[in-house]
Amino acid sequence: VAALLVPDSHITLTNICINPLRTGLFDTLKEMGADIHYKNTRDVAGATIADIEVKYAPLQGVTVPASRAPSMIDEYPILAIAAATAKGRTVMQGLAELRVKESNRLSAILEGLKACGVECHEEGDNLIVIGGSPKGGATITTHYDHRIAMSFLIAGMAAKKPVSIDDASPIVTSFPIFEGLMTGL
Repeated sequence: VAALLVPDSHITLTNICINPLRTGLFDTLKEMGADIHYKNTRDVAGATIADIEVKYAPLQGVTVPASRAPSMIDEYPILAIAAATAKGRTVMQGLAELRVKESNRLSAILEGLKACGVECHEEGDNLIVIGGSPKGGATITTHYDHRIAMSFLIAGMAAKKPVSIDDASPIVTSFPIFEGLMTGL
């Protein structure tokens, strides 16, 4: 997502599982106009693996059906960041499960987006984000949630002003090399 949001970006992620039960984020980003291509698709130990080439691309708002949530429930924080930069309205449906993750992710996403000057609201179990260009200039409360922390650090790459987080320590839960990798990129 960082590569999609930062002009002139072009990266290749190697050896990524593209099991259709886990590619909801990629499918949604492609619907939004993302420049994402699978290369060198192969079978490794019974799993479909590919190298994923990603280039910067302006995104367009979409409606994400509730039926897609199981294939991307953990990716909604970063999708919300992509939606914040997209042109138009993105509606993410059926997000009740986000209320009972490591934090109340739905609430944390809304708080963070609003702090960054993004127009957004919830309607029942749906999250609506009106895209544009996040203003940034905020310190985001992560609620000790690794995905909220990483997502809002990515938001800072696309925002007009820096975005910081209150606590980066939860990132080690799922991606201990995140900081070094992102700094290297």
